[in-house]
Amino acid sequence: MPVDNKSIVRRMYEEVWNKRNLEVAKELIAPSHAVQLFDAADSGVGPEAYARNVVQFVRAFPDLKFKVLDMVAEDEKVVALWNISGTHKGEFRGIVPTGKKVSVDGITISQLSNGKIMDSYVSLDLWSMMQQLGAIPAVGQPQKASAR
Repeated sequence: MPVDNKSIVRRMYEEVWNKRNLEVAKELIAPSHAVQLFDAADSGVGPEAYARNVVQFVRAFPDLKFKVLDMVAEDEKVVALWNISGTHKGEFRGIVPTGKKVSVDGITISQLSNGKIMDSYVSLDLWSMMQQLGAIPAVGQPQKASAR
């Protein structure tokens, strides 16, 4: 029976991210899958590195939820448009908990082979996330007057 790549990617969001079942990452993520995180020291390869990425986000946003908005598949690639939302209750990239709710859109292009996610390219609106956390000013927000 052919593997449905969209189902594999959807399962990763639902079970690994939303249900926090990190063991499923071992089934879905290839041992060669590279994870590039914001902090190079936290980057790595394989399902364990992927699970560490999930843990980092969930520690910072314990109620984090992934919602897949759209998904397109062709051959061995799956493109997922998604939204993450959650409340900032733990340290995130040096930002102390703010208690603020965030909602951020992103896209992931996954390359699959033999029922495993071999590689992923992720793009998320990190600028918007930092604005929502108050780490950077929102566009159009007045700045303090500078010295003349």
